[in-house]
Amino acid sequence: MKTWFNKCMAVMLAILLLVPSLAPSVALADAVTGEVIVTLGQDLSQEQRQQILNEMGVDDTVEIIYVTNAEEHQYLGDYISASQIGTRALSSSKITLTEPGTGLHVESNNIDRIADTMYANALVTAGVEDADIYVTAPFPVSGTAALTGLLKAYEVAADVTIPEEQKQVANEEMVKTSELAERVGVEEATELMNRIKEEIAANPVETEDELRDLIRRLAEELGITLTDEELNGLVSLFMRMKDLNIDWNKVQDGIQHVRDNLDDFLNREETQSIIRRILDMISELIDALIGLFTSSE
Repeated sequence: MKTWFNKCMAVMLAILLLVPSLAPSVALADAVTGEVIVTLGQDLSQEQRQQILNEMGVDDTVEIIYVTNAEEHQYLGDYISASQIGTRALSSSKITLTEPGTGLHVESNNIDRIADTMYANALVTAGVEDADIYVTAPFPVSGTAALTGLLKAYEVAADVTIPEEQKQVANEEMVKTSELAERVGVEEATELMNRIKEEIAANPVETEDELRDLIRRLAEELGITLTDEELNGLVSLFMRMKDLNIDWNKVQDGIQHVRDNLDDFLNREETQSIIRRILDMISELIDALIGLFTSSE
């Protein structure tokens, strides 16, 4: 029952993510508002490439960057198994630079493991800012490799160089959040990561023990019981983050910006209508299941 509920929450969360997201930490160089860069997996067939370009609403005159499977292994190989990464680069993305201060807006299709918020959080860690981002694939995939293309595209579009260590940490954050989400839920895992960042911004930690106590306390406040492996992994991740050139105050402001936009989004009449329809669908599904179980007794 909990797994089914978490899946419903994930669907709700995906809809709610059609709002601006987190704020940045790397200044732009010669970014041009409205500039569009597309990344395509190197191993897509010609038919699949055209399908994805059509889906994105662009043609082959747009600037296209190809992402290889070797690059996917380079950035993910330390965090997930080679079999999970696979042998083909298929995930694709479109990044459109937006006005300064608008934050990140992430939307995805055919991505079944990485939630939109996970991309947003990881992109913020890497220093990405002010962009509309669309992630897709020709059929359902985990989506873990898409971040590689997004970072590559952002460097070209914004004319910046993201430090390699920052890219690595961003990928690690995405993977750890998705792994935790499989056990505790997407919303819970994402909120824990945000709360840790907020606390670090407000009260910087100095030692590993302080960080461990902080993560354990925040997890308990959210009703999450971390395993020793999960706790150790988060401590390691945030110790690495602590040593990067991340403006934690901007991250904190960005998280608050997301929450403010989310409240506004939830209060809109059209949003209430969407939520009501979803709840009606869930209610009908429950009634159908009850009828099924009753008829089988």
